[in-house]
Formats: sequence, C-alpha cells, structure tokens
Amino acid sequence: MPNQESGVPPRPVNVVPFPNGELGVVWEDGHESFYDGHALRCACACASCVDEMTGRKVLEDERIPRDVRAVEIQPVGNYGHSIVWSDGHDTGIYTFETLRKLCPCDLCK
Repeated sequence: MPNQESGVPPRPVNVVPFPNGELGVVWEDGHESFYDGHALRCACACASCVDEMTGRKVLEDERIPRDVRAVEIQPVGNYGHSIVWSDGHDTGIYTFETLRKLCPCDLCK
C-alpha cells in the first residue's frame, strides 16, 4: 500500500478502461489492479452518492446498470482521477489512496 517511509500512496502510471467494463491500473510500485466497473462506480464518494453531512451512502447500487463502464478518465491534480461513466455520472474523484484501498486482489484485501 502506501510507501511506508513517506506515507504517500503509490501513483498510477497507467489507467486503462477495458471493453468488458473493467478498469485496469498499473501502479508505480509494479502492482496491478483490476476493478469491476459496477463495483467502482458504486464506490463513488461524491456529494451525489454520499451525504456530505453524515457520510452515509445515498447511492442505491441496484440503480446502477450492471454493464456500466468508464468512458473517460482524466487526472485531477497530483492526487486522483475523475471518471465519466456510461450512466452519465461524472462528478466523482477517485483519489490514488482510495483506488488503492479499493483494489480487489487477494494481496490488497
């Protein structure tokens, strides 16, 4: 996970949306993460998906199409990526730290 010496999470060096809806990330430390598009979309923490005052998730996962996929990915500063989703949602920012914490591989769980 984060570089233990600096406390800074690794940065992605390559982010690739796949036609099957998965999103692949290659990290600067060599780790590779593969995210299910639906699971990643449902993990959005923007103000439309999570109540800003309580932190309670308001997004209803079952309302998100199972075949949702990233259609555009843009870097945001030096800390994250914004993703435009095929369901039209485009307000979430996925920080590097959050993306790494969401990695579903056995090593990261």
